[in-house]
Amino acid sequence: MKIAMIMSERARNRVISQKSMACFSSFGEVVMNDTEDTSPEQIKKVMAGADIVVTSWGNTSLTGDILDCAPNLKLVVHAAGSIKPIVSDVLWERGIRVTGSPKPLGEGVAETALGLTITASKNVFALSKNIAAGGWSEGKENVRDLFDLTVGVIGAGWAGKHYIRLMNNFDVDILMYDPFISKEKAKEFGAEKAELEEVLKRSDILSIHAPSIPETYHMINKDTLKLMKKDAVLINTARGSIIDEKALYEHMVAGGLKYTCLDVTDPEPPAPDHPLRSLPNVIFTPHLAGLANNGGQKIGLHAAREVEKFLKGEKMDCEVTKEMLATMA
Repeated sequence: MKIAMIMSERARNRVISQKSMACFSSFGEVVMNDTEDTSPEQIKKVMAGADIVVTSWGNTSLTGDILDCAPNLKLVVHAAGSIKPIVSDVLWERGIRVTGSPKPLGEGVAETALGLTITASKNVFALSKNIAAGGWSEGKENVRDLFDLTVGVIGAGWAGKHYIRLMNNFDVDILMYDPFISKEKAKEFGAEKAELEEVLKRSDILSIHAPSIPETYHMINKDTLKLMKKDAVLINTARGSIIDEKALYEHMVAGGLKYTCLDVTDPEPPAPDHPLRSLPNVIFTPHLAGLANNGGQKIGLHAAREVEKFLKGEKMDCEVTKEMLATMA
């Protein structure tokens, strides 16, 4: 069994810990790309004759001419975010199975969204600035506990499902909008399925976990923002393209929303003079919601566990089929 890690050395060091490397090594011979070169020529050298290939950030599409060097290839494991940059139709045509890492990344995103949910509800951002300026409890009247509130969730992929799971630890009502999830599945997650308009109207907190696809482009816009409560909190840890930022700025300048928390923007980073930067109740984080620093090594451990399940003939957590691509980030 030959396992080829074809990502750059830098990407490998980001996601593969000693613990996960030990797991991979227990499955067979591990060969690595010990350079920053991820060109087709270099990749072919590393993956020649491989049974399993591990990719990550920086790798490009595994086209037919690259795959020709590994005629016995059975599995591709993407130890990174979106799998779209590395897949081509020829993978499925050749019967090569594909799995990714949305589970650990989604869990990291959901946990960040939970942190923003709590701090925004507690009015921590305004209170902290006030205390730093010499004040004390001004703004405390705007603090709300996560009790008897309605939390709206847009998108129930790995991140959305985990966020719902986390929110079920609080005494709140959870509404979920996802056209690909049934009412029964939503109930299993611990949420009530609703149409987008109802979710927007009823939510005290709205957390976005949808993919960036044509159907979600500027889903949050001038018209949909008007449906939201004036004191609602909007959290986006998904993709910046989902929000029309010009419309958001105009809505908030006019007094809409208590807070908007943005881990993602369109483009990234936002321009230094981006008008949203000027608003005190717009909270930015630099696209860190997934897994940052030491958290990145959760991905490598997940990848090793996917390989283990594959070798045992068990169902992998994050296998991707060609048909799934249309609704994926």
